[in-house]
Amino acid sequence: MAVRYLRLAIVLLAGLLLEGCYTDYGPVEVAVAPVAPSQASVASILQPGDRVKITVYGEETLTGEYDVNPTGYVAMPLIGLIRASGKKQEQFGREVADRYRGGGYLQDPKVTVAIVQFKPFYVLGEALRPGEYPFRSGLDVHSAVAMAGGFTYRASRSAVLIRHGGEGIWKEYPLTEAVPIAPGDLIRVPERYF
Repeated sequence: MAVRYLRLAIVLLAGLLLEGCYTDYGPVEVAVAPVAPSQASVASILQPGDRVKITVYGEETLTGEYDVNPTGYVAMPLIGLIRASGKKQEQFGREVADRYRGGGYLQDPKVTVAIVQFKPFYVLGEALRPGEYPFRSGLDVHSAVAMAGGFTYRASRSAVLIRHGGEGIWKEYPLTEAVPIAPGDLIRVPERYF
């Protein structure tokens, strides 16, 4: 009879231990140190969700603000869809000019591209106002959580989880670090356990 209770206790203990490892948001990796995205790279690489101003000098009907769609393309008048995601602004501008030149629409187009609005970042979990927020240069995890109203009384104040755009794994960072935020990041403020 004692062996039976011992087995039951072991199964219950194992269940409680495994229950603590489960997360409803996927795998979590402890980050060694925050890697600061260079402000130049953040400001010049296009990604889905960005809004860009494309200026074709001397062609007011072609100049305007365009969205990089979820598949990473921009729809331009006359030349159609052009892949923008992952390209620098200058490179994308040259490709737009080449398409207008190659299609016979313009002889010598001069094109510039500027990001008007970055892809937003998101705050989830134990923040007072979780949601979508506009990205600004120089943003770190502390200012991002402050934009979301700060921590709730249940929030962990020791660590935060971040999933950077394009990555599938959450990374855990200590809140003692000023972890930089990039456009498209998901920030999850976990609940404290005690």
